[in-house]
Amino acid sequence: MSYRLPLPLLLDAAWRLGPRPVFWAAWHRAPLGQALLRRALANPSAATPTAPWPSTAPPEPPPNLPTAHTAAILSRAAQLHATLASPPNWHGAYPASQPAASLNLFHAGDIRPIWERNRWAELPLLAQAQRLAPVANHAAQAQALLADWCHQNPAFRGPNWACGQEAALRTLHLCLALALLGAAPNPGAQALLTLHAQRIAAAPGYAAAQDNNHPISEAAGLLAIGLALGQPPLIRRGTARLNRHILRLVSPCGAFAQASTGYHRLLLDVVALTQWLAQHHAHPGLSPAARTRMAAATTLLWRLTCPSTGATPRLGHQDGSAFADLALAGPNDARPSLERAARLFLGHGAGLGPEPGCAWLTLPTPHPGKGFTSSPHWQAAGLQGWATPSARAFLRTGPLRFRPAHADLLHLDLWDHAGNLLRDGGTGAYNPPPAQGWWLHALAGSTGHNSITFNDAEQMPRLSRFLFARWPAAGPLPQGGWVRDHHGNHHSRTVTPNDNTWLIEDHIAGPFRHLALRWRLAAEDWRLTPTGITSPRASLSLTANAPLTLSLEQGWESPAYGQVKPAPVLVARARAPVSRLATLVNLTTPAG
Repeated sequence: MSYRLPLPLLLDAAWRLGPRPVFWAAWHRAPLGQALLRRALANPSAATPTAPWPSTAPPEPPPNLPTAHTAAILSRAAQLHATLASPPNWHGAYPASQPAASLNLFHAGDIRPIWERNRWAELPLLAQAQRLAPVANHAAQAQALLADWCHQNPAFRGPNWACGQEAALRTLHLCLALALLGAAPNPGAQALLTLHAQRIAAAPGYAAAQDNNHPISEAAGLLAIGLALGQPPLIRRGTARLNRHILRLVSPCGAFAQASTGYHRLLLDVVALTQWLAQHHAHPGLSPAARTRMAAATTLLWRLTCPSTGATPRLGHQDGSAFADLALAGPNDARPSLERAARLFLGHGAGLGPEPGCAWLTLPTPHPGKGFTSSPHWQAAGLQGWATPSARAFLRTGPLRFRPAHADLLHLDLWDHAGNLLRDGGTGAYNPPPAQGWWLHALAGSTGHNSITFNDAEQMPRLSRFLFARWPAAGPLPQGGWVRDHHGNHHSRTVTPNDNTWLIEDHIAGPFRHLALRWRLAAEDWRLTPTGITSPRASLSLTANAPLTLSLEQGWESPAYGQVKPAPVLVARARAPVSRLATLVNLTTPAG
């Protein structure tokens, strides 16, 4: 997919991004920046690693674990042995021998699944299995996996050396596996960590330009490598960068620069693991100020997480990550991430049940009298939430301090207990095949969200996969939020909960000719009525101060990365001079 980049829109986006990320992005792309990157990666600082997995005495016995979790670890490890019986395809369609600094990461398909495959998530699993069954061949399997990876991925060549964040995430998984085994890195692991430190340090400008997970993950990787290798200069550099980036990108209320529940969880997982590794090596880790920000970030994700399933709204980009997943919870259950982060940053549990991942890390069992405090209404930067005994709702608000990933301002998610009744469309893929290029507009665009579009236009024009121009002015209201687009169209939304009934009021003004209000629905047996739509589970009734045309249409949603399926959408259309719409949601049969 190619994009036209008109100069006025580029200048507008640069102005909104601010001088710091624009400077670093320009530096990274400039001939001098690229030359320095190639120079930094021209000569590997260590030989090709051999035998990085420790071959020491049997590890300590495992912690006291639930029988089901022990069985799940050993079963997953057995599946992994079968999967790795054939040499893995580490590169997809990307050339393995081309210098990583010169690779185009969009021409040979979606790089995201390839990078996920190369994060070494198998290593902590095999370390767990090795402790549970020392006489089995888990250590040999880990050794063979790393040996094949090192052979197939020579230093700084191919797609798996193209991104500093991916190098950092691999590093963290390796350091976690070594810590679980109580092993210091042997010469092979030392060489492997040294190469990864060289890759992470080669392009700090690219990470700094992103203003998202990249700079935090890379700083965490440097700190973890420094701790594992006992290198004080690297420890100091990683610690300073990590603290600095957390204070810039995580607001005092806990909101993250990248408005995404998936990447918010990755933030918690990466920083919590790094803090645990620091404590494991008798290092203080984060500064008190950074720990306070991470405590707030943990609290915010707790507010967004369903306590009975661990599911979160699909706000922003969702890439299906489940990092350092010691509990084998997978990408759809954030409860282990919350429990681990709560114990490390808040000193109490998340109140979401036993968590075997914390047992592996020997984190103290929380005091039953301490925990999070629920609230019927809360606000954070970019989000607002409500809760009743039977339902919860979340509203995406402004202002936009960092670049938005989706055109989702004033999107409303409504959860009926564990059921996501009014929902976000999700992500699809970052670089889908040409035949599915429409995913980007259908899911990340305005029509992929529960909001209003004016004149069938997007909230803001898209410049590339990850960049918009002409960001709308936006802000919170006491019980909602408001947005004004670059055409002068104004939309304010308020939410009034009353247990099983929710009133959403939309007030609009501006030079628009017509508008469309969309409610993206859960898969139910929906039936249109004269004033809305109904199902055995809920009903929506719409009114306005102008004639409304209602239709039940087929939309699309992405339940997981790389997957898209049809979804029902209620669309209410009206023409100017309409100025008010109201939607009354009646939860007739709450989902358990």
